[in-house]
Amino acid sequence: MIRLHHCHQTRSMRSLWLLHELGLDFEVQVHSFDKALRSPDYLAINPTGRVPALELDGQTICESGAIAEVLCEYAPDAGMGRLVGDPERAAWLDWIHFAETISQHTAALTQQHVALYEDHMRSPIVMTLEAKRLAKTFQTIEQGLTGRDYLLASGFSAADIGVAQALYMGLHFATLDGCPMVAAWYDRVTARDAFQKALPPVDAKGLYAKDFYDPWPIEQS
Repeated sequence: MIRLHHCHQTRSMRSLWLLHELGLDFEVQVHSFDKALRSPDYLAINPTGRVPALELDGQTICESGAIAEVLCEYAPDAGMGRLVGDPERAAWLDWIHFAETISQHTAALTQQHVALYEDHMRSPIVMTLEAKRLAKTFQTIEQGLTGRDYLLASGFSAADIGVAQALYMGLHFATLDGCPMVAAWYDRVTARDAFQKALPPVDAKGLYAKDFYDPWPIEQS
């Protein structure tokens, strides 16, 4: 049995996208991004009260990078992983976990722009610095795509899924100005049917009320 605990427009979206790419039979339990994640029932599944949480044949995995590694080993014939002994294994792992580097800056910006809903709660310095750090990660992807269509020379993989989903969230706070290869790659991977299936339904309430949150210049504080 495979069950994914998911909130729309969060890191669990990368696990959902991967599950669709793998073609596995699975269930999705959608949670609201609120106090419901701290209910006793959910904390018994993931004590940190976060998503994703993947229930897989009696085990529970709660880190999105670990979920990607385990699922790719669970369904190796789908070609989404690069298993031990593959010459691209190290690069694949590097990109799988680089998705979290992107996400840590996005999480800080989500807190500032979304969770802290009154201006006096927010820090213009944090907002400005984190937006710049996020944009820097986009430049890293740009460099990695030099001479190739995907993050690995051998083609599309779970590495593209993790990084592109992190980018999906990050694009609420920074643009791809100066990153033409990233823009082309992002359009290419998000056109995939599995990505479209991982998007929130049209009538669903997502994490973000806006498509883009304007930076808050320090001089306005």
